[in-house]
Amino acid sequence: MCNHAAIFRVANDAISVMTEPAYFFETLKDNIKSANRRIVLASLYLGTGPLEKELVELIYNSIQASKKANEPSGLQVEILLEYTRGSRGKVNSRTMLLPLLQEFSDSVRVSLYHSPELRGLIKRLLPERFNETVALTHLKVYLTDDTVIMSGANLSNDYFTNRQDRYIEIKNSPEVADFFHELVSSVSDISLQLHKDDTTHMLKDFAFHPSESNKTEFITKATERLKTLVHSCSGKKAIRFLGDKPGTWVVPLLQMYPYSIRQDEYVTSELLGSLPEDSKLLLASGYFNLTKKYIDLLLHSAASCHILTAHPTANGFYMAKGIAGGIPDAYTQIAREFFRRTLTHHHRITIWEYARQHWTFHVKGLWYYPPNHALPCLTLIGSPNFGYRSVYRDLEAQVAIVTEDKDLQARLHEEQKCFYARGCRVTYRTFEHAERRVPVWVYVVTKFIKKFL
Repeated sequence: MCNHAAIFRVANDAISVMTEPAYFFETLKDNIKSANRRIVLASLYLGTGPLEKELVELIYNSIQASKKANEPSGLQVEILLEYTRGSRGKVNSRTMLLPLLQEFSDSVRVSLYHSPELRGLIKRLLPERFNETVALTHLKVYLTDDTVIMSGANLSNDYFTNRQDRYIEIKNSPEVADFFHELVSSVSDISLQLHKDDTTHMLKDFAFHPSESNKTEFITKATERLKTLVHSCSGKKAIRFLGDKPGTWVVPLLQMYPYSIRQDEYVTSELLGSLPEDSKLLLASGYFNLTKKYIDLLLHSAASCHILTAHPTANGFYMAKGIAGGIPDAYTQIAREFFRRTLTHHHRITIWEYARQHWTFHVKGLWYYPPNHALPCLTLIGSPNFGYRSVYRDLEAQVAIVTEDKDLQARLHEEQKCFYARGCRVTYRTFEHAERRVPVWVYVVTKFIKKFL
């Protein structure tokens, strides 16, 4: 990791592990209420229901209170969302945030990332929802003052109620918070800026439009802007490593393949490729579609590997209308193909499917247990699903948390147990059930769209 990313030491008790979406929502609200200097949020989108409106009202009230207090710098708010998903429908993420811009334009910045891949004929022909499959920002960062919540959850009702995800809060850690603030700001700089009349424009000092400017020129200039962040943090290694107490370190990992930033891919590959005998790896992905490289590394590993993914009924697209309704079947097909490849490794590689009535499964990340250890010393948490989209298409960020602290290790252990306890092991009989038979059209289409899932 030291060769690829910045490393920050944090206090052992700075890390809080949450397992319930309702608690995540309450913590996020409390953090917004108590924010004094900055609120920085990055998500795929912001929903439009009552809970999301409550979140916007809290931000509004916090800014208003800051202005009444006449604080020198005042509370500043930055929000980064995906252009396509955030613009879907007449009532959308953009319209939800307009009151903030209309009332506090000097304190609020809303940016909408637009992939340079979505342009021309493809942009004109692809309808809403399907245009999101091309490429997007998948970042999830929830930052207030010097506290950051890393998660795979978006800002919408399901993620606050009955869609299972992960949520780890890193409290009172200014260096980590500054890094992620710079990350969100850097991506915002190459994104469309939302104005109070619901129009969008690029920044004056970045006069390259993602879908209207020359594609190569946009990517070149955007890469320069984003790599400035990576280079500026390259020297932030071994910060405050000295001390006799067991330590905890946070390692931010970025994956922005279109802009030649591949930290997460490199670190994940090195981890999967160096698992020793008698070690254990637990890997979760709500949308299980590992890249060929990751699959090969797992198959050639000496470690025990236990994979947790969504049962079709816990897939976010279960019972969706139209073509999207076939997506759970597509993931069944992908899981079946992977399962067949693991048959000769069944003694050390297992697959589990999470099922919970009226809940969906969106957990992603991994836990690593060293040889003959009962507790994990490392976890990865953030937005990547370890699939083709995460590695090659979307903008992703997660953190590796490495700890020697037994209490934190125990809490991470309990976290994974909470998820795996609802898992059912996949066997060859799993795919023989009538409801698991993949329609012919899904089987055929999956081969063509696999790298977009």
